[in-house]
Amino acid sequence: MKIRGERECTECGTRWSYYETGSVGCPACGSLQSVGVDERTEHTDMQVAFDLTPVRNAIDEVESDDLAERARDRCREYVRRRGFVNAGTLRELDDTYLAAIELLHVADIVAREIHLDEREELYFLALLRDADQGERPPVEDVPKSLRAARGLAYANAVREYRRDIRTWAEDRELTASERGALETLGEHVTRARMLDGDIEPRAAEQLITATRDLANGLRGDEMAFSQAQERLASLEFGET
Repeated sequence: MKIRGERECTECGTRWSYYETGSVGCPACGSLQSVGVDERTEHTDMQVAFDLTPVRNAIDEVESDDLAERARDRCREYVRRRGFVNAGTLRELDDTYLAAIELLHVADIVAREIHLDEREELYFLALLRDADQGERPPVEDVPKSLRAARGLAYANAVREYRRDIRTWAEDRELTASERGALETLGEHVTRARMLDGDIEPRAAEQLITATRDLANGLRGDEMAFSQAQERLASLEFGET
């Protein structure tokens, strides 16, 4: 949506940026009466904290399924509020978002699974330990039983990011090649989701890399755009 992010309180005259606070309440007096003083710009990224510390602190107190439910709830709220257009600027598809959405999917499995093997539990705990710091386990550490969780998480992340790219690009004149690349990206996302994310982790990672290259290309990096086209053309999911 397009909003006026620079606000002025009609009660005390304080000015602040909604883009920074995520609130229409005046930071000085608390009044909700304010007016926008700038031009409307596209903004989909809401302010939301992502802190898994309370969940981690309960590791020794609750069972894995309860721990997973708590992690899932925090990740769901974070992912739900996150967007990728901030004050008209297209943000990166960042590792914190990717780690959060993967933990969301993995935690959902852990919460429902009666018996976890050691590798599955260690992978879940690795995500829980580092996701809010923007760190993801490497491709080679993904247990086969959790590949679909990572694949579906990344496909869904790219779907949401692609949606925001299209929103951001509404006021821009995309070339035929740029529109074609966006369509190809969408086709890959559809294919991955039809497979329920059951794709090789390296292919899922290539989907992310291609998406990031495409975003950089649309922002004017011609080399990145060429790399995105090459990655998208060579991307295959196949059978796992």
